[in-house]
Amino acid sequence: MKVLNFMVGSDRHLGIYTDEGIIDVTAAAQTVEGLPASMDALFSSGAAGLEKLAELSKKADRFLPEAEIQYAPCVANPEKILCVGLNYISHSKEVEMKIPDYPVLFSKFNNALTGHNHPINLPASAYMFDYEAELVIVIGKTGKNIFPEEALDYVFGYTLGNDVSARDLQLRTGQWLLGKTCDGFAPVGPCITVGESINSDALEIECRVNDEIKQHSNTSKMMFNCAEIISYASQFMTLKPGDLIFSGTPEGVVMGYPEGERNWLKAGDSVSVTIEKLGTLTNHFI
Repeated sequence: MKVLNFMVGSDRHLGIYTDEGIIDVTAAAQTVEGLPASMDALFSSGAAGLEKLAELSKKADRFLPEAEIQYAPCVANPEKILCVGLNYISHSKEVEMKIPDYPVLFSKFNNALTGHNHPINLPASAYMFDYEAELVIVIGKTGKNIFPEEALDYVFGYTLGNDVSARDLQLRTGQWLLGKTCDGFAPVGPCITVGESINSDALEIECRVNDEIKQHSNTSKMMFNCAEIISYASQFMTLKPGDLIFSGTPEGVVMGYPEGERNWLKAGDSVSVTIEKLGTLTNHFI
């Protein structure tokens, strides 16, 4: 099942993505007892909430055309947006950075969140704009000091992300934050895939810029898999429902090209991230 957030006027609604269209769960919750009316309520309701959504999807007879909805970030207010840097050996080598012994964790803030099909404004204070296609973990329950063998039990689902980066700002100092969390630099979505047998260790991942393939790899090539990332992060901070973890990007980013061949993202470009079984996330830059 794929769940999403979308806008109805100025209100955010929970939806279910189906081949026939979008089921408005928030609207249905007005008449269906026990149905979670928001993504946060769905996180809180656990397996029971997902069962209610599954029942609704079987009975629904009204669908909104996908082309007519405005996607919102699939998680609206995560307490944490964690990111893992240099998690593919090929990417570490292409950007000439030391292969890490531990997961390299950094963060983005909520101002960076945006949704599928939303435009991303490129700030005038930078010009070295880059894409990073990533599998994003959505945490489903509170956890601390989680053992690796139990870590995937804390996953609500998976979505797609683009760790948009301004390399000139990222490398201005020893701290990466400035170049990572400009407004709109963390698009996620379109949906969260939940309740399905997703092997996060073996998913094809691809990034296209203006329909040209720039990245193509598989999550099997990550140095630290999703379970290891979750366990490691939980040793230092309590993970909460709705937390997002960007798991790292493979080779093929602009910064990995020789200096004279780097075609940085610019206004007018379109970037699409596709991950097997999860869908495609597209954003345009302005």
